Amino acid sequence: MTICRLRRRAILASRAVTLALTLAALPGVSLAQSAPAGAWARTNVDLRIGYENVKLPGDERMGLVGTSYLVELYEGLCVGPAIYGAASGDRGGLFTFGVETALCIKLVGPLALETGVYVGGGGGAGAPVGGGLMVRPHADLLWDFGGYRLGVSISNVRFPSGEISSTQFGLVFGMNTKFIHLPGGRDEVPFASDIRTGVGFDRILGVGTWYRPSSNVNGRSGAPLNSTIAMAGVRVDHFFTPNFFGGFEANAAVSGGAAGYAEFLGTLGLQWPEPSGPFTAGVRVALGMGGGGDIPTGGGLLAKAALDATLRLSRNASLNLEAGWAVAPQGDFRAPYGAVALMWDLDHSFGQPSVQTRQEFAAGVQTYRDAARKNGPPQSIEPVTLKFNRFIGDTFYLTGQIQSAYAGDAGGFSVGLIGAGVQFALGEHGFAGGELLAGAGGGGGVDVGNGAVAQPMAYAGVRLTPALSLRFGAGRIFSDGELASNVFDLTLAYSFGVASRP
Repeated sequence: MTICRLRRRAILASRAVTLALTLAALPGVSLAQSAPAGAWARTNVDLRIGYENVKLPGDERMGLVGTSYLVELYEGLCVGPAIYGAASGDRGGLFTFGVETALCIKLVGPLALETGVYVGGGGGAGAPVGGGLMVRPHADLLWDFGGYRLGVSISNVRFPSGEISSTQFGLVFGMNTKFIHLPGGRDEVPFASDIRTGVGFDRILGVGTWYRPSSNVNGRSGAPLNSTIAMAGVRVDHFFTPNFFGGFEANAAVSGGAAGYAEFLGTLGLQWPEPSGPFTAGVRVALGMGGGGDIPTGGGLLAKAALDATLRLSRNASLNLEAGWAVAPQGDFRAPYGAVALMWDLDHSFGQPSVQTRQEFAAGVQTYRDAARKNGPPQSIEPVTLKFNRFIGDTFYLTGQIQSAYAGDAGGFSVGLIGAGVQFALGEHGFAGGELLAGAGGGGGVDVGNGAVAQPMAYAGVRLTPALSLRFGAGRIFSDGELASNVFDLTLAYSFGVASRP
């Protein structure tokens, strides 16, 4: 390939990521205008799940599942974060994260046409994704059943710096919900309703999980999986009734020789008695995608079933213990597991919440300078990043972050982080802050050892509107491998208020 062609692809990648960041900024601008200052705003949200069969080089087929959370900016125009991952074939562990935008056009009666584009970064499972940039334009024909939509899609999945370019039909399911918030999230404004605010999650869990693979299980490489695999992750739950909940979980390996393994699952569970009590017991099942790091999950489909118990430690904090079984139906992976989690209540009350809490969404790009590789000399990496911050008081917050490479010859490299931060005002429009983060990462040939990583960061920013801010950060990422790189970060953040448990 000529140098000119390589430069052209790099320019296209840069433009695609710039577009994604611009789209990520739009919700802050639009939502800030969707209600007068000092008023609670209600915005439509489309939670979408789709499936399609993507063709890879050599006539290989891979089932791809996509999930997106699309916020309506104006009537019919939606933007939000999305994740795509392998769920069948032989590429379990391929994931990408990014931003999706869609335009919905009503045709006749309940029939609608939706067109849009997804831009993100990722890869994994040895797929020929190049630097990791994925672009997916699509058109969907949907039938509205009143709150739920079902239809067919046609899309083109492309990795511009890799070898994947596939056009295919698929199935798509959508569910309508609401995003209720206070733009800016800084004024104390009463919320006289029992309707949930924010993204609708009632609690968040920081989770440590230990898999003990069955004695007869070998890795993708053929070597036995003799070690206990330690995982770090995050789970979020939404209660449909006082006892029945659903949500999402994401975990990644931090030890056990499985660096690069990650999983993303939807979950349903029951708890008795109501979770506001001092002690509860329950059951939980989960289904989703997992793979990478020599774990033999086949096409990537992963299922879990477990029993759990929860002990309340304070008004908002609880300790959760879980024991269960994980299985990859299309691969050889089978493992009992145990997990311990620190649980924090968010918006769940089943009554009238009366305390306002500030939250933030952020999206942007990062640069790892001279990142160590398992093979070859160090090389810089360009990840896309998505962040969620939950403030505990005026300056202190908890944070969860995802990073995934879109350039730098590290397609498939991803990092998941949780941690805490502080933020202080500097004058009327400026502010500064710092974060201490830890988690797991791997893939893309980056030398992270067993997968455990830590990342201290400092940043400064300016408020463009009461809700929208631009931020520049600098720090360093460490691993238990050779990766130890300076990190630079540019993000756009949207701040909003939610009404939570008093």
